[in-house]
Amino acid sequence: MDVLRYRDTRGLDRTRPAYTDVILKGISEGGGLYVPEALPSLSLEEILSFSALPYPARAARLLSLFRPDIPPGPIEDISLSAYADQFDDPAVAPLREAQPGLFLLELWHGPTAAFKDMALQCLPLLISEAIIRRQDAEEPVDDLLILVATSGDTGSAALSGFADISCCRVAVFYPEGGISETQLRQMMALRGENGTVVGVRGSFDDCQNTVKSLFRDTAWNCDLHEHHHLRLASANSINWGRIPPQIASYVSAYADLVSMEGVVPGQEIDICIPTGNFGNALAAWYAKRIGVPIDRIICASNENDVLPDFLRTGLWDLRERDLIPTPSPSMDILISSNLERLLFEVAGDAAVVRGWMEELAASSRFEADEATMETIKSEFTGHRVGNDESLEAIRRMHEETGYLLDPHTAVAWEVATRTMGKNSTIVVSTAHWSKFGENVYRALVGIPFTDPLPSDMAALPSSTLLQEVMRLAPGQPLPRAISRLDLSADLSERLIEANPDAAEEALMSWLDQRSLS
Repeated sequence: MDVLRYRDTRGLDRTRPAYTDVILKGISEGGGLYVPEALPSLSLEEILSFSALPYPARAARLLSLFRPDIPPGPIEDISLSAYADQFDDPAVAPLREAQPGLFLLELWHGPTAAFKDMALQCLPLLISEAIIRRQDAEEPVDDLLILVATSGDTGSAALSGFADISCCRVAVFYPEGGISETQLRQMMALRGENGTVVGVRGSFDDCQNTVKSLFRDTAWNCDLHEHHHLRLASANSINWGRIPPQIASYVSAYADLVSMEGVVPGQEIDICIPTGNFGNALAAWYAKRIGVPIDRIICASNENDVLPDFLRTGLWDLRERDLIPTPSPSMDILISSNLERLLFEVAGDAAVVRGWMEELAASSRFEADEATMETIKSEFTGHRVGNDESLEAIRRMHEETGYLLDPHTAVAWEVATRTMGKNSTIVVSTAHWSKFGENVYRALVGIPFTDPLPSDMAALPSSTLLQEVMRLAPGQPLPRAISRLDLSADLSERLIEANPDAAEEALMSWLDQRSLS
């Protein structure tokens, strides 16, 4: 089998692992991320042929292009299972024209109503297949403890995706008060037998740093293996397995755009993405690299605009930055992990990237060199949208078109309308509005983000608040992911301090309880 090999962005893993090794490990021992040694290519004719395929076949074709050490047959079966009737639109990732030249790529039709389902309905099945293949080959392999840091949507998507995967346990860490109530309720409802949900007194970056530190704690990993026969893996976008399914959505979208005569074949487009951890933007860049006619990749940020600042100056500086609460909490991130992959791909020097990442960890800043930034600036732009500006975008879009945006997509929509040039633009719609009902209500009635809701509205349960939004914006049915969710159930949170010791204690306590039950 002609298998593609992978490199470590920090150059510390020189084993050139194959795809299944990469998705099972998630992150290299030295903290680096895996990237393919080479990229496939698609001709324009091949890209356009996607429009004749159902979405599962589109995803399977793209995954197979990366030459995994899994045969095409199982890849096709996995794609059929991943993109089946748990998506409430048969197109899976439909493209809709919202205004002339502006199109919405709806990635929220999956079982948790957010774009993370596009990868996390697929990745768990790929991981399970990788473990089964090792067991069939009589290789020693532990079950996995999947660690997830979430800014809101990854947690519920991971819990949903891994729910029926018997060889995996899932532990989700989220920032206390940093996600919507609906997102928290989803996670609590989906945790099931093999999942746990832990609140962290801190930000998403604290959660992400805690998770990364657990991978580096050799002694604790040995204890995990000895006592529970588990080893760690990740379902965050630091795991390469998340990226190809997201690349597939951009290849698919371009084929659909040509099919609906939004552009002529070969005409370049812009992609505008609400971005926090940079995984979706990185997937668009890889789609461009393999042949999709993409001109600009526009990174839309909320008030936590460290990424647009970096794209403008080449300096990532957190020394005087505090995380700012926004209506778009899934983007409330100050360290975009996937930027490391882009830096490696452009700079081409693992030692340099390792130095930048070590400097960021030690001093909360690093500065990329001029040549690297010149290349990045030729393909990426970044723009910021204020809190109340994003709410105004929701109100204006609904008044003009009847379409209701969620607060994250509203950030991208506002940036796209401000920056639109000669190209048609695909705006990535990353979540259904109902996951953020309180802030959508604010938008529709004109309440600034920092102002409290009226007392009569603040006292309403989430389900009633969603009904009020639907009264203000008729014709907005709830997706199955939300309509079937018990929005009145009690929420009992487990909270820990933002440090590795507390996380390790919480995990071992949960695993010990599972062993006794």
